[in-house]
Amino acid sequence: MKKSPLIGISLRNGSIAGLLAGVLLIIMYFIGPHPMLILPYADFRILLFGIFIFFTLKEFRNNHQEGVLSFGQGMVGSLLFVTVAATVGAVVVLIYSKINPEFVSDFIKQGLESARSFSENSALTEPEKNRITVMIEALPSTNAKGLAGQHFVQSLMIGFFISIILSVILRKQPKS
Repeated sequence: MKKSPLIGISLRNGSIAGLLAGVLLIIMYFIGPHPMLILPYADFRILLFGIFIFFTLKEFRNNHQEGVLSFGQGMVGSLLFVTVAATVGAVVVLIYSKINPEFVSDFIKQGLESARSFSENSALTEPEKNRITVMIEALPSTNAKGLAGQHFVQSLMIGFFISIILSVILRKQPKS
């Protein structure tokens, strides 16, 4: 059975992007507020994954498919890329959290401060206030595995939507 170049390209680029995402997260930790508290729609992984998925699919399409790419091939390559990138990034977060325990404690401290200031908003509904209370109670038990898991899940969510968009944009059917 011949291995598809799509798998190799996705694995290679996913590993590079995951490592880069982890390193950027650590750099951002030293620059400003805790990067794990950034809302997913403002996350740097949107741009990072978008660029890497674009070039992953384009390389496969142009170098191995004679300019043809189906939506299914795009999704398979993208989702493989995203899974690898999310896994590698989560491992980097886990390792760094073990090396520097302040990474987790700063997340808890800044998360509690943010949640408390947000909960003081009088315009919140009762269910919103209850969710914030639950979050405030759960934050102190956060650990390195929890942060790595959060990074993994957020990466999957971000990457899934980018995968759909780029698979549609980059698909090309053979000319009849």
